[in-house]
Amino acid sequence: MTNPSRCFALVPCAGVGTRAGAGGPKQYARVGGRPVVGHTLAALGGVTRIENTLVVLSPEDAEFEAHVPGFAGWVARCGGDTRAATVTNGLAELRARGVREHDWVLVHDAARCLVRPAWVDALIDACLPDGVGGLLALPLADTLKAEEGGRVAATVPREHKWAAQTPQMFRLGLLERALREAGAGVTDESSAVEALGLAPRLVPGALENLKLTWPADFALAERLLETR
Repeated sequence: MTNPSRCFALVPCAGVGTRAGAGGPKQYARVGGRPVVGHTLAALGGVTRIENTLVVLSPEDAEFEAHVPGFAGWVARCGGDTRAATVTNGLAELRARGVREHDWVLVHDAARCLVRPAWVDALIDACLPDGVGGLLALPLADTLKAEEGGRVAATVPREHKWAAQTPQMFRLGLLERALREAGAGVTDESSAVEALGLAPRLVPGALENLKLTWPADFALAERLLETR
């Protein structure tokens, strides 16, 4: 190919993280001696095939540079009210910076700070020859229960069910179209692509690639970082 597809990362970082109990945006809470998003960006920076990383912040965010001094990637303060809006605005920013229709975009949660470059490389290896793209995910091991009023309403079969993780890797043009047609209600990029009738590839991830959401998650991440 005269113009081979390149890889870029997009990190939505515009949330406030109210469930985390961190007393502020959870991406700036300190874990293992550095902010959550600092770990995340360091890991993505270790993936040599990612040409650049765009961090999408809230327009009101005045903290990022203080928490992650010296970040050499791209920063845009164009985050929206939902994850889908933030990613959509970030894709427009990537396009404005010269990312092309057929280039790959790896969308990764700022709060998945335990991600390792090797896992991202495995995703890239699986998706580069794929016609759709894909995501890191884990087959469910636990028995699932549906709840109603604080009690078990049903046991849900776990066969063929996976827990979605990030990064999720799709071509810029496809992801733009998918998010535009899906609207603001989708909670991940794969859902939007699925709504087009496409089937993203599931790439086995790692249990350690958890998303810091609840207060206990931060203590667990601290312990996991200590063992590395």
